This record gives sequence, C-alpha cells and structure tokens, in this order.
Amino acid sequence: MKKHIWGYGAGLGLTVIALAMAAPDAGWQSLFNGRDLAGWRAWNDVTFEARDGVIHLVRGMGWLGTERSFQDFVFEFECRPLVEKYDSGIYFRAGLDGKPWPNGGWQVNLRYNMFGGLVKGYQAKDRTSAPPVAVGQWAKFRLTVQGAKAMLEVNGRRIWEYDQIDSPRGHLGIQAENRSFEFRNLRLREL
Repeated sequence: MKKHIWGYGAGLGLTVIALAMAAPDAGWQSLFNGRDLAGWRAWNDVTFEARDGVIHLVRGMGWLGTERSFQDFVFEFECRPLVEKYDSGIYFRAGLDGKPWPNGGWQVNLRYNMFGGLVKGYQAKDRTSAPPVAVGQWAKFRLTVQGAKAMLEVNGRRIWEYDQIDSPRGHLGIQAENRSFEFRNLRLREL
C-alpha cells in the first residue's frame, strides 16, 4: 500500500513523501522499451529513432508524444545533448493540438541557457535552471506533478517548485528543435 502526501513544510516547500511497503521500483512503468518507439507518436515534421537503447532525436520541428495521457505522476528520464547550443524540451500534460508544438503545453526546457526551466507555450514561468551540461554528458531529471503542483529535480538537486499548473491531464513528449539529443531510462509512476 502506498501513501503519498503533499504539503508545505518549514522552508522545504512542496514535498512528496512516499511511504511504501513494496520494493523501491514497485509501481514504475517503463515508457521506452529500448528497441522501438512503441507507445509513442511523432507529431509534425520530425525524425526520432530508437537505437542502442536510447531515443535519438535526429531532426525536425515538432515533437514525439506518448500515446497515453497522464494526470498525476513522477516521471524520470535521462538526456544528453549531442550538439553545441542545444535546445529541446520535455512536455507534460500536453494536448495534441498545435503546430509545430502543443498549444500552450507545459514544458521542462532543455535549452543550453535555460536547462530545466519551466515554460508554458512560449512563456517562461520559472527561469530557475540547472547548470548546463557539456555536449555528450547525461543529466538525470525527476519531474513530480500532482494537481496544480509540480517540482523538478536535476541530478538530485531541486531546481524549482510551481503551484499553478492549469492542465489537469495530458501527454508527455519530447520537443524537437533541429538539435540532436538522446533520451534513455524514461519511466513513470502514476500517483
């Protein structure tokens, strides 16, 4: 039995306390099987490939989204840029309308000068960001979204907390901005 408690504590801000009697990986589902893009769909003019256990963003202006939508979750993934002045993003609770990207979609920015910042549509909502990573270096992200609250950790460090997420449910996705990236270990635990 799992119990999740959200709250505000002495200087800690938004916290998630997960009490579980099961194994640490119980409840997690892999969103990428390492072999193909089953469970994902490309939107607009983009090319993504599954190879060597990673999702490789090859080119294009659009996004790769999950076929399923999600409400409350913890989402973990790793990414690494493959070119200088990299730019990509991770959508969450995104709708399917819009071109080249979801209209008004919530996004964790993966741009070199705003790595991990929070964006809605084209507007920055929280410019707090993690230090940029070097080309070819992996970074680990953990995004927790429950109700109107969201929290991001990058490489084990809390980056931001936000409590005005106005989309109750939507798809996860990887943004393509003609900059090569790789993604691996995408997994999700619904809350």
